[in-house]
Amino acid sequence: MVQISDLSQYEEQQVTLKGWVATRRTGGKIAFITLRDGSGYVECVIDLQNVSEEEFEAAKRITQESSIILTGMVIKNERQSGGYELQVKKIEVVHIAEEFPLGKKEHGPDFLLNHRHLWLRSKKQWAILRIRNQLKMSIHHFFQDRGFIQTDSPILTGNAAEGTSDLFGTEFYKEGVEAYLSQSGQLYAEATAMAMGKVYTFGPCFRAEKSVTPRHLSEFWMIEPEMAFYDLDMDMDLIEDFIRFIITDVFEKCQTELKALDRDTFLFEHIHKPFPRITYEEAVDIIRGEREVNGKNAITVQEEDLAAVEAKLTVTKAEIEETEVLLKGNMKKGKRNYLQSKVDKLKKELKQLEEDARNIPLWIESSKNFPRGEDFGAPNERVLTRLFDTPVMVYKWPRAIKAFYMKRYPDDPEYIKGVDVLAPEGFGEVVGGSEREDDLEVLLASIRAHNLPEEVFQWYTDLRRYGSVPHSGFGLGFERTVMWITGAKHIRQTIPFPRYYGRLFP
Repeated sequence: MVQISDLSQYEEQQVTLKGWVATRRTGGKIAFITLRDGSGYVECVIDLQNVSEEEFEAAKRITQESSIILTGMVIKNERQSGGYELQVKKIEVVHIAEEFPLGKKEHGPDFLLNHRHLWLRSKKQWAILRIRNQLKMSIHHFFQDRGFIQTDSPILTGNAAEGTSDLFGTEFYKEGVEAYLSQSGQLYAEATAMAMGKVYTFGPCFRAEKSVTPRHLSEFWMIEPEMAFYDLDMDMDLIEDFIRFIITDVFEKCQTELKALDRDTFLFEHIHKPFPRITYEEAVDIIRGEREVNGKNAITVQEEDLAAVEAKLTVTKAEIEETEVLLKGNMKKGKRNYLQSKVDKLKKELKQLEEDARNIPLWIESSKNFPRGEDFGAPNERVLTRLFDTPVMVYKWPRAIKAFYMKRYPDDPEYIKGVDVLAPEGFGEVVGGSEREDDLEVLLASIRAHNLPEEVFQWYTDLRRYGSVPHSGFGLGFERTVMWITGAKHIRQTIPFPRYYGRLFP
């Protein structure tokens, strides 16, 4: 069966395409249908001279999302998306769809999420999920080519990687035996790394955080490699190579999808530069405006951002008022629709500008008064990455705010050998990694200090009893990375059926 994505191989040939009606318009003796089949979109031209009257009438009556089979000639047309169109010779209607609930008008997020099973058919969601698929393949490609073994960690676990306060718990058969949906595959990956050398897991993780921010899900996917005999520097080298590879690979293979999303090329133009590596303390200096980056000061840059937003607010409000005045006059339907669409778009931009105008002063205040020793929140990460055009690697974190398994610096034990990778363009953390504590007594002391039940970690501490070695690893949040690559505004757009606080259906 020929797919739309393969049409370049069939130029000036007759093909049959099977798919769904994305859009339809008619005029006189000609009709246009945009057909989608999952692999792509193509404009199909239906001329009454080339089809029967019965088929032409069917084309005029057909509804959005109806399923059809079209046979016709593939014609090169650079003006069309994809560079080709189909001159239709035959139409077969498989099913006439009822009125599609997702029309061209703007819908709120709740409406779209309640109709997520249908929203997936939109062009932007199609593009995001295809990029998600390619990213997954690129990740496997990277690790498999470097001698890593994919391994699987259990989803049900009796212990937690970072405590149980934000985990989903369940009774495991026997009364009183508590099990949890895993928040990470890391601890088990460490065990398999001691058997296989270099491994990675790619599986679902669960966090019972009552959070509805644009970057949080209750169910998400993580990529977690673990490497025996790796120290933190080797870990950071691998992370940098990994991120650069997957970003470049997706960019090369998903041009059509990125264009459908209007994704600019900023990320892809700068990804080949070395990633800056700064300590936590240096990062705090930058956030507070006490240290500059290439002549740029975090506080000054945010103040300039605020001034630009306020200026754009004034212009946008004026443009909305002018356009609404025009709409009160007499005009043709096409002109009215154009102006109304313009107003709707401007009001959407206005809403974002107003939100930025409220938030930026709070971010400035947060930056100036950021307390040393605390973890970074989203505004702090946004401020920091605003000054860099590549991912930035922040290492040497205070041990008080990091997990129990991270190795301390022997000469500076209040800090651990951990790294967070923050993505530019305001996307924040996408990778967290560290060298793991390989000393049994230090690890046991850390488990006790975190008030974790020592008995459930006996198997984990055994790894330090039988052939303990220096080892490191990291975790990459898959949906956050999809969000970063695609430019999506909310993480719920990056997974087919998002699960987060308050959302379990569909």
